[in-house]
Amino acid sequence: MDGSTKPSESDWGPFGRPLFDEASSRRLSRVGVIDIGSNSVRMVVFDGAARSPAYFFNEKVMCELGAGLATTGRLNPEGRVRALAALKRFHRLGVGMNTGPLTAVATAAVRDAEDGAEFCADVLRETGLRILVLKGEQEAAFSAQGVLLGWPGSYGLVCDMGGSSMELAEVNGGRVGRRMTSPLGPLKLRDLKGGKKGRKAQIKDYVARMREHLGEQRNRLFLVGGSFRAIGKIDMERRQYPLKVTHEYRMSARSLRETAHYIAAEDPEALRIRASVSASRMALVPYCCDVLREVVSTFKPHDIAVSNYGIREGLLYQQMPQRLRDRDPLIEACSFVESRDARMPGSGKAVYKFVEPLFKSVPDDRKRIIKAACLLHDVSWRAQPDYRAEDCFDNATRANLGGLKHTERVYLGLALLHRYSNNRDSSRFAELNELVTEKDQHEAEVLGKAMRFAAMLWPSQDPKLGKLKWYPKKKQLDLVLTRDAQELFGEVAQARFASLAQTLEAEPHVRIGRA
Repeated sequence: MDGSTKPSESDWGPFGRPLFDEASSRRLSRVGVIDIGSNSVRMVVFDGAARSPAYFFNEKVMCELGAGLATTGRLNPEGRVRALAALKRFHRLGVGMNTGPLTAVATAAVRDAEDGAEFCADVLRETGLRILVLKGEQEAAFSAQGVLLGWPGSYGLVCDMGGSSMELAEVNGGRVGRRMTSPLGPLKLRDLKGGKKGRKAQIKDYVARMREHLGEQRNRLFLVGGSFRAIGKIDMERRQYPLKVTHEYRMSARSLRETAHYIAAEDPEALRIRASVSASRMALVPYCCDVLREVVSTFKPHDIAVSNYGIREGLLYQQMPQRLRDRDPLIEACSFVESRDARMPGSGKAVYKFVEPLFKSVPDDRKRIIKAACLLHDVSWRAQPDYRAEDCFDNATRANLGGLKHTERVYLGLALLHRYSNNRDSSRFAELNELVTEKDQHEAEVLGKAMRFAAMLWPSQDPKLGKLKWYPKKKQLDLVLTRDAQELFGEVAQARFASLAQTLEAEPHVRIGRA
């Protein structure tokens, strides 16, 4: 959709109403989406920053609507009952949360079942919810757009595993390209005749067809769907990976092969408990592994990343004007949090301008993390002081943020930890220090201490009170203060400036002049 014109009713898509007009381009009022999948029925309510919406509410029920579909051609009768009950609950919740009309979409099971239309009619009669049944290529496109919500400008192949289907879609420079659907969902594979040999032949045949249609795809492979997230969790458990955040978790082809062997060799019940995977999801994981191994073997991506974003997020992305899509989701989310939680919203920009001279030589992708840290530097002031530094670290490393690698999460968390504490020895950082280099640890500490000092000088958004000058070759750190800022440079501020200089191994100098 072209952002230069106001969307017409035909552009509104499944929501039936505009979500991103001029007045609300920076904020998103509550929007409820229901995803009726072959395995689960989920309701998500989005709120917050429009470009990087937060999950105000998120609930799923494992209904297995697609169980038995391959043999009966009909939806699972028990699943229909459970799904209808869940949808009644979700409808009432939407009214209570003031979401406006809920948007409900259904995927492969409802699309393929001979009684799918009957199920939709039952839902409409009982709840008033009108279900949009997505075609396979639509499902693939929305999943790919969900990935683009978190990874702007991505290149690669999006693989979305549902209960009854598996879709592939290419993303290229922030656009969705060719896409294709297949009946390679685990519920269908489980019910397929011919046993393991028959499943292997079907998987190989369909993946080969998809390779012929999509061509060579050797960039990143993005994994979408609960079963793939479960495989990511198990890979983390096998590797004893220290950060338990599935979004942006990376795997190699070799790691995936080792995890598939690990799954086959371990006791499923014990493994699912260790990896925090539900029993119903764990039962489908072996079938998903078979499909994923064939996809990786056929397309040979350079790496594999798990995405927590999919169809539901893609529905929002579909309606965003291009000017909103082009914004950085991390910076948008941090700006929104600052406007909501900081004591003095807007001071983050002044702090960034102040600390920027210390990081002139860092690349742009690092500067965006530095900017994010500055926007968040004052949002945790309500936390109990003894735990404030630890809370900052935990919030950054565990936050539901897009556009943030795991290494960047830890860097951001460490910088915010040092915003409130000179020392990290007793913090939880020790558990995650293997994810960042010593050089990056030092840089994050410098950033944290620079923000810690800057907070003493900026009781407002005025960036003209002073500036830093850093001469790395001479190891000299200059602080230039205006006369108006002299009185702000008290004992505590002096101590924090000295601590920053010590971390830089620099000689500190202070002078009064024109900033």
